[in-house]
Amino acid sequence: MVSTESKVTVRVTDRYSASAERVFDAWLDPKTAGKWLFATPTGQMTRVEIDPRPGGKFTIVRRDGEEFEHVGEYVEIDRPRRLVFTFGVPRLSPEFTRVAIEIVRVGPGCELTLAQDGVRPDYAEPNVKGWTMILDSLERVLGDTA
Repeated sequence: MVSTESKVTVRVTDRYSASAERVFDAWLDPKTAGKWLFATPTGQMTRVEIDPRPGGKFTIVRRDGEEFEHVGEYVEIDRPRRLVFTFGVPRLSPEFTRVAIEIVRVGPGCELTLAQDGVRPDYAEPNVKGWTMILDSLERVLGDTA
């Protein structure tokens, strides 16, 4: 078993011109989430299942040569301010991390801060890059649906 002392928290922040409600809802709506959450430029989403309630689970499967299943369970849902869930990619690791999304209104838009706890130090930089790509994809999808 890996010691929790060896884990780190990664943080990524982004601003959106969309309202806090639109940004928050994009995380929990299967149709919208399937366009950006865990998406890659070459991947194809094959399954997006979201049960948006505390204790509800999500499964998002992307085929990118191989299938990658992204799974977790919602811990806290406080629309449009806070979303907390466990997160794992079983194909890559049996370990789960905890992701907290904080959304603060800034003028007509908002600022989102994502903090992922329990990340192995050697995964910190790739996780920051991955979440940055994902949040950039969210921005594009919200722009497309405005």
